[in-house]
Amino acid sequence: MSTLSPSAQKIQNLLNELGYNYTVIEHAESTRTAQEAADRAGCQLGQIVKSLIFRGKASNKPILVLTSGANRVDEKRISGYAGEATPALHPQRGASVSRADADFVRSVTGFAIGGVPPIGHTQPMETYIDEDLLSYQTIWAAAGTPNAIFELKTEDLQKMTGGKVVQVK
Repeated sequence: MSTLSPSAQKIQNLLNELGYNYTVIEHAESTRTAQEAADRAGCQLGQIVKSLIFRGKASNKPILVLTSGANRVDEKRISGYAGEATPALHPQRGASVSRADADFVRSVTGFAIGGVPPIGHTQPMETYIDEDLLSYQTIWAAAGTPNAIFELKTEDLQKMTGGKVVQVK
């Protein structure tokens, strides 16, 4: 087995520490996008876990959404779950969370966009898991770099993240 990069090794070590027997695989090719990850893993697009970081507009808190690679996240829905919803008097303002920029993502997770894993972040954050992931026995998640992924049992995602299973699309 080849040597993992430091970020991918950090996730492998954390998985081991948490008692999971999963193996981080670092590819020569990119796994940055959900489609690239699915191609490398040889799985369906929906089996890819996209780790998306949102930022509360009022609270500035980070919010992690672990969504199926086949789905787009409804920011208004996430705003409501995270207590960031705009007052009913101003529904035209839309969502009160937005996708975080690269600097914010790195500061709260310790990882670059395209390689953000579901665990091992710099700071704890509210986590929401896409209910559509539950339709698969196994799923694939990023493992710290834009080339590293690992396969896991779907039921373990909630256990390892403490995330709340919700509808995100």
